[in-house]
Amino acid sequence: MTTTTERTAAIPSKEPVSVVAGPYGHPFHPILVTIPIGAWVSSLVLDIASYWANDPGALVRGSYWLIGIGVLGALLAALFGLLDLLTIPRPSRAFRVGLTHMALNLVVVGLFVASFLVRRSDGFAGHTSGAALTLSVIAIALLLASGWLGGMLSYRYGVRVAREATQAEGYQA
Repeated sequence: MTTTTERTAAIPSKEPVSVVAGPYGHPFHPILVTIPIGAWVSSLVLDIASYWANDPGALVRGSYWLIGIGVLGALLAALFGLLDLLTIPRPSRAFRVGLTHMALNLVVVGLFVASFLVRRSDGFAGHTSGAALTLSVIAIALLLASGWLGGMLSYRYGVRVAREATQAEGYQA
């Protein structure tokens, strides 16, 4: 059995920079990103539904609050994502992918903040405005690209994923 020190010496990006980021093999960032992703995708569904609803204002208001929840969740997830980014050796392809992932997410958050502000000025009387809907669609498209990169960091480069020897424990009887 290898010790934490031996694992860290071999592959530093598999270890947490601090226990605050989540224990070895179980980082907090991936679970926290479900909050903004779920909130923002749900807000887009409500936006689209507002065009066919009898009372679109309720859906527009719900979408507004989901965007706010998503922004707050994204800020929390970003803190843990930054801790994970700090474990990646520089210069490396994984670090560049991590920086691109982070930059895209910052743009996404900025677009949703803009959408939140547009919605506040539009009010909640009718269906979602074209400007707010456009901002959300663009942000979701960028979020998909960023998620692809996040998946690459985890599943291809193994950032904060337990080593194969540790993973093998799960397949033993």
